[in-house]
Amino acid sequence: MKKIRVGVIGVGYLGQFHAEKYTNLPNVELVGIVDPDQARAAQIAKKVKAEAFADAAKLFGRVDAVSIVAPTALHHAVAKQFLEQGVHILLEKPITVTLEQADELIDLASKRGLVLQVGHIERFNPAVTAVKALLKSPRYLQAERSAPFTVRCTDVNVVLDLMIHDLDIVADLAGAEPVEVSAAGTSVITREIDAAIARILFKNGCVADVAASRVSDEKKRTLRVFDGDVLYSSDYQTQKAFLSRKGDGPVPELITTEISADRRDTLNEEIRAFILSVENRSRPLVSGVEGRKALALARLISKNIERGITAFVPVQ
Repeated sequence: MKKIRVGVIGVGYLGQFHAEKYTNLPNVELVGIVDPDQARAAQIAKKVKAEAFADAAKLFGRVDAVSIVAPTALHHAVAKQFLEQGVHILLEKPITVTLEQADELIDLASKRGLVLQVGHIERFNPAVTAVKALLKSPRYLQAERSAPFTVRCTDVNVVLDLMIHDLDIVADLAGAEPVEVSAAGTSVITREIDAAIARILFKNGCVADVAASRVSDEKKRTLRVFDGDVLYSSDYQTQKAFLSRKGDGPVPELITTEISADRRDTLNEEIRAFILSVENRSRPLVSGVEGRKALALARLISKNIERGITAFVPVQ
């Protein structure tokens, strides 16, 4: 079977892991990696036994697919170049800086019949997939994502950095389009928003509260879904999920049981799904369309916080 030739653009903290995962797939040939830091590129290239380049254009004509793990500001320009070259793309989140840029990439991929997958990795977390398989008609969702401050990823605010993962998840689980959003937040260390909370109303009546902070004293990644008389709880870090119901005893209490779910390497699952979509020319689980929806929510929430608008506003 002919191997899919792949490149990785950007081998910082996350990009190096993309490169490593590709090397472990039998149907993939990692052709090269690209990074403006030539020493870094050479270091990772030696580790994964691939060529190192400082210019992404060096991969033109040599790859069938690429992971783009560059800073968000570069997503549109780099992805557009490769789509125009007929190359399938796994683009890290957020998809782009603006919705207009996202629309252009989605349209270009569609016209050329190319896979455009966005790196919303939590879609592959068993703590999420196990719960999603059991849902009937969720009415209320809570998501919280917090972490101690680091200098990594401060090129965007916490909504685009952390919260956007959960915006994608709650939009998917709610099963309807968002219609209104209310938000509040503040900057603490950086000039950008460092902590934020949003309430999202969906067309079917479902409500989601989503909180994110990158100035927390602990790392937390949790999801709670209220579905009829059932409460589902997920911990993204442990990849464990639980189901709770009211007990039959005389004293009201919740009886909790763990939902069976095998622990997985979520990045590996995401990359394997991307390669499968490329092989089959099939629609990815998180296409550019889903990436754009998450970006639209994130941008609206960010704009409202920056303008001090805490009332509900419609989602366009």
